[in-house]
Amino acid sequence: MNDIHGNTLGLKPSELKRLKNSYRRRVGSSEIVSPELARHLTELSFETNRQVGVLLDRKGDVEWVIVGNAHKLELPDIGRARAGQVRLRGLRLVHTHLKSEPLNKDDLTDLALLRLDMVAAIGVLEGGLPGVLHYAHLVPENDVPGQYWRTETLPSVHADQPDLQATLDGLEQELARKASARAVSGKDRAILVAVCLDGNRARSESSLHELSELARTAGVEVLDRVTQVRREADPRYLIGHGKLEELNLRSMQQMADLIVFDQNLSASQARHIAEATSLKVLDRTQLILDIFAQRAQSADGKLQVELAQL
Repeated sequence: MNDIHGNTLGLKPSELKRLKNSYRRRVGSSEIVSPELARHLTELSFETNRQVGVLLDRKGDVEWVIVGNAHKLELPDIGRARAGQVRLRGLRLVHTHLKSEPLNKDDLTDLALLRLDMVAAIGVLEGGLPGVLHYAHLVPENDVPGQYWRTETLPSVHADQPDLQATLDGLEQELARKASARAVSGKDRAILVAVCLDGNRARSESSLHELSELARTAGVEVLDRVTQVRREADPRYLIGHGKLEELNLRSMQQMADLIVFDQNLSASQARHIAEATSLKVLDRTQLILDIFAQRAQSADGKLQVELAQL
């Protein structure tokens, strides 16, 4: 492909040429990043005063070269991963941080939502030398709430790096084991969501408990329940953007394939939430109609339920 993605405006022809030469670089399949590639990226980053990164495949070949600004870079559109997907993306992001700062929220969110193998950040020292190496990878569902990834730091890219291939193999085996355990029931796996708009959280929790019983009646396995208190509903997603991001992360880790809202959703809200999460979305009314649909026996009864669903 040999295209440079991102913020290329103002770069010198010589800098663009060196960025394109990044595609000729290769890293061993067992290492996160080689010292040679690390220095190539940090020198470019120091000269341009921008974050510079590459997406590497499992063989260690450079698939994408990306340039950002001094604080962040935007990844190209490589497609969203399904929440219940077991295998990782097969790509890892290695990029620079001009102030040697740890991985930030954007880095870690990209790791989770794009289901990357790993995200790594190399600190840029004076003169463009590579410094500290921060890296993170996903972790399977565990007993620690909100722990979606594991972050580590090495003092230098020259320090002993973990065996990347072994790490990824072990992680995917554990994800597959968790998925197999989930699949035994054969049920849809759902996260339930309630939005408290009147300040009465206790009433919302009670209604969410009732929704949980309705879900079980419909043959849905309830994985988690989420409540958000808001002054007013978000017109696009009902919940806030931050809570939607958290919901995305939860659904990824818990391998959910369904989100059920306690409130009724407009058609556009349901569509936008489904697009943002890659999950099936239902509201309370749709869930109740699904229960009726499962129990309808006569042709008239089935037709009435179908009309109501439409």
